[in-house]
Amino acid sequence: RAPGADPQHRRAALVLAFCALCWSIAGVVTRHLESAAGFEITFWRSLFCALTVLAALAWKTRGAPLAPILRMGLPGLVSGVMWAVMFTCFMVALTLTSVANTLLVMSVSPLLAAMLAWALLGERPALATWLAIVTAGIGIWWMVRGALAADGAMGMAVALGVPVAAAFNIVTMRKHHARIDLVPAVLLGAVLSCLATAPLAMPFAATAADLWLLALLGVVQLAVPCMLMVGTNRHLAPHEVSLIAMLEVVLGPVWAWLWAGEAMGIATLQGGAVVLGALVFNAFFGGARRTG
Repeated sequence: RAPGADPQHRRAALVLAFCALCWSIAGVVTRHLESAAGFEITFWRSLFCALTVLAALAWKTRGAPLAPILRMGLPGLVSGVMWAVMFTCFMVALTLTSVANTLLVMSVSPLLAAMLAWALLGERPALATWLAIVTAGIGIWWMVRGALAADGAMGMAVALGVPVAAAFNIVTMRKHHARIDLVPAVLLGAVLSCLATAPLAMPFAATAADLWLLALLGVVQLAVPCMLMVGTNRHLAPHEVSLIAMLEVVLGPVWAWLWAGEAMGIATLQGGAVVLGALVFNAFFGGARRTG
């Protein structure tokens, strides 16, 4: 039967779509910052994310938040490092190349996740899913093609760290979800991101108003959706996670148009429609099966 026929699968897909909605507010919130920029945004966002996850773990464990961190072992360390790479590389890439170049590189995430899951987990996507992955990638290219820049190769190389880390992280969570709670890995990743960006973020320039917005990013745009995403890996294949997460790229320009006054060209609407069509197509016809 189709993947969407499974109630748990459908619920996980809806939760992940909500996560993508949360992730997509980064651009519009950032537009309203007064002074904070670059690495300082990454630092504060990661710090507020770490505090939120720490509070959630303390509440869940009744005051012993370090215990689940220690129980994760090596898989948790791997996942934490991958989260840190994802949290950091995107902002670093934006300082070295254009947003369009960065988004185009990130659009390979579903392809990398599908290939890695096939190689390491034996989960081979159906032909319809391969078609959806390629179609979504074309949709992203169509959205950003007018702003692509020939320079910025270093930035694109850094941006590649995001989909690569995401693919390894998703496969790690998929492989170990049955016996290890990897939600604490989000905390580890946020802490590592803080440590990596703190020296580059100084001297801090954020105003009080900026800190409220950065707290919003850390809590709503990062901590909550990342914690929820961990649970969806129990019911969604890695390529499905990456595909649904591409909603972030489609929704981001919409919020910037509605609440930051940014123009949204016809190519953005057309490309977004292609991505949404690919997601719907995969929901009805896609899937994966074990090959080993």
